Order: sequence, then C-alpha cells, then structure tokens
Amino acid sequence: AATAPRIPPTRLALHHFDVSYSLQLKDLWPSVRAGLLCEQKYGALLNNFSPVDHVAQELELQNATDFVSEAPKKAQRSQRGAAAEEAGREESRAQEGSGEGRTVTQAETMTQAEMSPPLPASISSNIKCYTFPRGDITRFRPARPDTLGLLDYYLMDAASLLPVLALNVQPDDFVLDLCAAPGGKTLALLQTGVCGHLAANDVSISRTKRLYQILHSYVPKEIRETVSVTSCDGRDWEQLEGGTFHKVLVDVPCTTDRHSVMEDDNNIFHRRRTKERQMLPMLQLQLLMAGILATKPGGEVVYSTCSLSPLQNEYVIE
Repeated sequence: AATAPRIPPTRLALHHFDVSYSLQLKDLWPSVRAGLLCEQKYGALLNNFSPVDHVAQELELQNATDFVSEAPKKAQRSQRGAAAEEAGREESRAQEGSGEGRTVTQAETMTQAEMSPPLPASISSNIKCYTFPRGDITRFRPARPDTLGLLDYYLMDAASLLPVLALNVQPDDFVLDLCAAPGGKTLALLQTGVCGHLAANDVSISRTKRLYQILHSYVPKEIRETVSVTSCDGRDWEQLEGGTFHKVLVDVPCTTDRHSVMEDDNNIFHRRRTKERQMLPMLQLQLLMAGILATKPGGEVVYSTCSLSPLQNEYVIE
C-alpha cells in the first residue's frame, strides 16, 4: 500500500495557524503571519554584573535603543497626543458656541493633559535591553567576556522580557521562575538586582544544564549562590514549597509559534507529538495552579506563553 506523503511539521503548523489565527485576528493575520515567517530579531540584554557603560555607548552608536527605558517615554508621548486630539475636538465643538465657552474648554482640556500622571517608576528600570529600530536588520555581534570572564550581554527575543517586567520585582522579594530553562528570564530577574531569593526550576534535566551554563557565563559566583536551581515537575511545586514566594513567573511550555513555523527540529507539530500538543492547555492550567499555590497571600503571579492561541492564554486564565 502506498504511504501518505510526509508533510513537514513547519507546514502543518502554518496551516493550523492559517485556519485558527485568521479567524481570531482577521485583517491583522497577514501582517502577523509575515512577522512569524521573518528572520527573528534579537534584543541585547545588558549584563549588569559586567561593566556595561561602554557596551551601551557602542550599541547606541549603532542606532540601537534601550526599549525598556523608551517605553514610558513613548506612552507619555501617546498620552499627550491623545490629549491634544481631544483638545482639538473640544475646540471644534466649542466653536459652535460662544468665544468665552471655547476659551474655558481649551483651558480645561490642556490642564487635564498637563495633569496626566506619569507612568509609575519600576524597580525593573535596572533592566536594559537594546533593540534595533523596526526595519533595521542589523545583527548584534556575539557577546564578549570581560576581565572576569563574564559575558557583556545576552541575546534573546526582546518580547521575552515583558513577563519579567510585568512581574515588577521589589527589594527582597522571594521569586520563583517555575519553568525557567533555558534561562533568559532567570537572568533578567537577576538583572533587577533586588531579588531576596530566586528559585529557578525546570522539569527537563538537559534544559536545566543550559540554565546552569548561562548562570556561569553571566553571573558572579556570590550571586549564583543565592539562586536555587531545581529540576522537578512544576505541577508538584506546592508539595515542595507551597505559599513561599512574593512573585511567581509561570512561563509555560506552549506551541512556540515562531519556532513551529521555522524549525522542523523539536517541533511540537510533528505527528508523533499530536497528543502532547492537544494536552498543552491542561498542562498549562496545572502549572498555573501550582504557581498560584506557591505564592504567599497577597503575592503576584505572571502567566505567559510565546503563542497567540487563546486556548493557551485567555482560556487557561479563565
């Protein structure tokens, strides 16, 4: 009997996304699809344990900017722009009334714009991650060691920093990174410089070895000794240290959409992994529940994926 042609998992993934995400994102899907299929752009997370001033200057000369410090500025510019538009609309409406009424309306609107509160400062401002502008495909040079052998920056998808920033670690917080490998988010958490204790866990022993390598390449020994690295099933964390942490990051295994459409190796859309893929939302829910149970009363949990799928995001939370 003839065997069915073998379809690469990348094609299976793209077909799956075309069907599901086109319904979810509608007119936005073509541009999102193009983004998924483009070469990945990286951010350079500066290593605060290595002298970084000259590195920042070098990157700025190449037209890279620290997106973490730029984000509040962009948000405030957006706020001012929205206030100006509102002032224009109010003025247009007021022109139909008296001149006096128009003057009062303008003054009130400008006062509201000037009084808009600035975005709150966050301890995460210690984190610096440089990216090149949209459309600039310049590649970062490989990281270099300093005199102590610590590398000067870590290349990662800049979006991977967003869960760390959302966690908003405060001084002396006990922090758990429940699904930590390969280690980029763990390293970013250490860059805040304020963790009272950091526990980094991953179920995969081989991926945990990669986490150890990153810690040794970027973090001095005295800081590494404050990090507890374990390799256990995150779903069982409550049995180990329930109700212990102020902040918990639950960055769960997912369909890793970009990887799924770009790489055949270790692709979750491989036919032999169909059941594993179908069970992802249940695994994600169990990990989220374990993260919640690991948190002290009044603590905070950030749940994150690198997937656009509502089944793996909103539906798990709900």
